[in-house]
Amino acid sequence: MADPVVDSWSANASAWISTIENEDLESRKLVTNQAIVETIAKYQPKKVLDVGCGEGWLCRALQQQGIKTLGVDAVADFITYARQQKQGQFEVASYQDLIQRKLLPLAPFDAAVINFALLDQEVTEQLLPALHRYLSQPGWLFIQTLHPHALGNEVPYQSGWHNEDWSLMKQPFTQPYRWYYRTLEDWVVLFSQSGYRLREIREPLHPKTQRPLSIIFGLRYHI
Repeated sequence: MADPVVDSWSANASAWISTIENEDLESRKLVTNQAIVETIAKYQPKKVLDVGCGEGWLCRALQQQGIKTLGVDAVADFITYARQQKQGQFEVASYQDLIQRKLLPLAPFDAAVINFALLDQEVTEQLLPALHRYLSQPGWLFIQTLHPHALGNEVPYQSGWHNEDWSLMKQPFTQPYRWYYRTLEDWVVLFSQSGYRLREIREPLHPKTQRPLSIIFGLRYHI
């Protein structure tokens, strides 16, 4: 079955790699990249699974912190590029692969991280509990995503679908897709239903505007 989100990212893999290489995204360059690295490193995991790793920047950053990593992504072009950087280990694997219990090298992991990579409603609801089998006991799950207030006052504060048309990107992106937005309340309910305890929330702020650029959840999994 075709996945519009994966199809869009596959079509835009080259443009995304250029975006990361050129540091075109101000929020990542100023705040959010460092915020997720610091959050993970604080808990001193030895092995981390990066789910939806893209071109692999986060795995490389964690490797520099002395953390062993495995990055997985459904987009083969991302994994090819990541392997060429020769830092960390990478495998082609979709979220459906993980839901269906695909065997992964290095498992079990002390922590998993999903960095701006939860875009579907039902797949997310299936993926989070499926990650239990890849984690040590106890294990961590770190999620960085769009802040619940990021859509602004002109949009109703309720979970639902939104369109990504890539219009704010500097590179030539194509093939829009729809992504699912959640309120803070709905995120917390989802975590509880998925078997995690919420242990930390961070709200990285823009250094000038002091507005939140993302939200980071630190979740603990323990039977």
